[in-house]
Amino acid sequence: MGKILCIGEALIDMICTDKGKPLSQGDNFLKKAGGAPANVAAAISALGGSVEMCAKVGTDPFGQHLVKLLHEMGVGTQNVLRDPDHFTTFAFVSLMENGERDFYFNRGADGHLSVADLRNVNLSEYSIIHFGSATAFLGGPLQETYIHLLQQARKLKILVSFDPNYRELLFGTMKRAFTQQSWTYLKACDFFKVSDEEAFLLTGADTIEEASAILMQETTAAFAITLGAAGTLLGVNGTTKIIDSIPVSPVDTTGAGDAFVGAVLYQLNEMGASPNKLPDAAGWEKIVLNANKAGARTCLYMGAMEAFRHLNKQIFE
Repeated sequence: MGKILCIGEALIDMICTDKGKPLSQGDNFLKKAGGAPANVAAAISALGGSVEMCAKVGTDPFGQHLVKLLHEMGVGTQNVLRDPDHFTTFAFVSLMENGERDFYFNRGADGHLSVADLRNVNLSEYSIIHFGSATAFLGGPLQETYIHLLQQARKLKILVSFDPNYRELLFGTMKRAFTQQSWTYLKACDFFKVSDEEAFLLTGADTIEEASAILMQETTAAFAITLGAAGTLLGVNGTTKIIDSIPVSPVDTTGAGDAFVGAVLYQLNEMGASPNKLPDAAGWEKIVLNANKAGARTCLYMGAMEAFRHLNKQIFE
């Protein structure tokens, strides 16, 4: 059994705590570690898995904070590189009274992870590679690095996981480019997770039934479509089934999807899964049910990384 590698952005979310104020008027901000692949890595480690993060941050105090926090969470950080020429990536967010978000994205070091930066990554050590797109589809060296690593993973028969992580605030004017790039990974991976919103965007379908049929027809992967309180649609071996959600009174849903993915990958790695040795339908149902439990547990606490400290494999029992 090898390790799991998560590649993509590790960044800082700056959340305006002056509710209802636009960013231009906000005075108080809360710093939170972010980045979907980093969250997935932290969730895997919290469950007891062996995982490493591959990303680029700045040499500034915020990059130092991200590396330190991931290390404290038990995530391998030898491939979280420090870039002296670019600042750590920031996302500034304020929640307005009407429910809309005022958002500003200051992209920095994460987009500069290059193919050359992978020279110390020994792929033979890994059994699973997880791609959590988000900023990788915005262009730059990270986009090329993603494609290179996907090609290498397929060549070496490493299990590939993908989560498109669509963000309207990032890709609102680039939906077509986002969709086209996502399909490259959907067609190449062994497992992917999408939200219902992403399923509609990627397939152009109007119903979950139509979307799942298209995904099943166009891909060979097992997949999960998260439906919130309605559960999770599991698609595997030509069939679909709804796996019930775990009822909770959520405190904060941030990171629930990443906890779900982390739980899936942790379980796949523990059973020694590979592209040629994947679970049967019953096995996938158990995996998704446990992943729902991890997502639900995360919703009970404020903040993704803080919530992951309450994850452990005992929640699956």
